[in-house]
Amino acid sequence: MMSGWAKKRFWKETSWQAVDGGFGVFLDGRAVKTPAKAALVVPTEAMAQAMAAEWEAQEGEIDPTTMPVTRAANAAIDKVAVQHAEVADMLAEYGGSDLLCYRATSPAELIARQAEAWDPLLLWAAEELGAQLTSVAGVMFQPQDEGALELLRQEVHGFDNFELAAFHDLVGISGSLILGFAAARDFMDIDALWELSRVDERWQEEQWGRDEEAAVEAGKKFEAFTNAYAFFKMAKT
Repeated sequence: MMSGWAKKRFWKETSWQAVDGGFGVFLDGRAVKTPAKAALVVPTEAMAQAMAAEWEAQEGEIDPTTMPVTRAANAAIDKVAVQHAEVADMLAEYGGSDLLCYRATSPAELIARQAEAWDPLLLWAAEELGAQLTSVAGVMFQPQDEGALELLRQEVHGFDNFELAAFHDLVGISGSLILGFAAARDFMDIDALWELSRVDERWQEEQWGRDEEAAVEAGKKFEAFTNAYAFFKMAKT
């Protein structure tokens, strides 16, 4: 059985098929396992097909960085499944200090830009999720309504292991629980949601110019954000 990451490609044929509990990927007929040697069984055909394509695309040295679906599935099985409640609670805590709720105190142009970008998302969360979060000026912590936070917590706990693995990245990369939910529920295009998470950074670029090193790092985060969105959708297809 294949477990962990191989250093070099050793197989000729990559395939996927239905197995007990879902779908698996096979290398020359041998089932791929997770790094923790658990069965790499995923919930949907779309996810299995995507993983098989990642393995088939490997030539020579195996590069895990080119296999986001496989890596996310491994995380769902080896990490999230064994501590689902802890991961869900950790992500739910973002609601108490959500990026969208902490606004600039100056200048007026940035205050207006944040309001234009983020107020519709907070309104959507109130209508769609029943959770009304309040925006505040400044960076000092301000507690949110406990009832609203509990509703958000329950929503996070409702995700299965594969959805939660993806949601972890959607929230962690954007810094916003609400943006994570907006991506999960297709409130708007994923590229637009990414831009809404970058309002402050875009403002800084306009004032001080583009930082090439920061831009490269942002590009990596954007790729991870969109990969997480794709994985979330595969988990439900």
